[in-house]
Amino acid sequence: MSWDPTQYLKFAGERLRPAVDLLMRVPLASPESAIDLGCGAGNLSPLIRRRWPQVRLTGVDSSAAMLAKARAEYPDVTFIEADIATWRPPQPVDLLYSNAALHWLDDHDRLIPGLLDCVKPGGWLAIQMPRNFGAPSHTSIVETIEQGPWRAKLEPHLRRRPVAEPGHYWRLLQGRAAALEIWESEYLQVLSGDNPVAEYTKGTWLKQFLDRLEEPERGAFESDYRHRVAQHYRPEADGRTLFPFRRLFILAQKA
Repeated sequence: MSWDPTQYLKFAGERLRPAVDLLMRVPLASPESAIDLGCGAGNLSPLIRRRWPQVRLTGVDSSAAMLAKARAEYPDVTFIEADIATWRPPQPVDLLYSNAALHWLDDHDRLIPGLLDCVKPGGWLAIQMPRNFGAPSHTSIVETIEQGPWRAKLEPHLRRRPVAEPGHYWRLLQGRAAALEIWESEYLQVLSGDNPVAEYTKGTWLKQFLDRLEEPERGAFESDYRHRVAQHYRPEADGRTLFPFRRLFILAQKA
């Protein structure tokens, strides 16, 4: 899937808040090395640097467009273009941090313990993933796919539950970690603009399906989705729209 930094960063503040909350919970005083896995446009780089000015920071992402923006904005950070499903640091690091990236990947039962293996003893694995796939913002995508003429093209790419429930990850990691904390938070995002939830998902989960269609089918698909999702998220009296969004957090210390 190609990424559009401009569309993604339309809601940079809303997307950044869970990332900051996770970052502030990492109990490291002065790590030497940190990986931002799935770093996107690198907008977490200054926050990581502000907390740990001395850290050797590497951002890894598969999107050339996102990394071009990251390199222009943050020349003091090393950025690597690679498949985050298979890329691993050449040696263990103090912190492996991943914000809103791993839900794009399958086989979490293998992937996430493998990432913990890339951390130094006493270091930390910190993960945040959206877990909003049962909300109308995302179920409307499923409905649009299943009830339209594009179903045969898009349904094979539909992943209905890309993130498991919190207990699954606890059982996966509890025997491997010296310390383990898993929690969920639901953020009440207050969005502005016309049909802003559709604009929000267009920068992330919806985009993978739009990219697989050509016009005029692409426009028809987006129009169908926008109509469906707007019925669930109506503007408040002040014109803004409330968009609750659930996030899953994992913080594991390497034994």
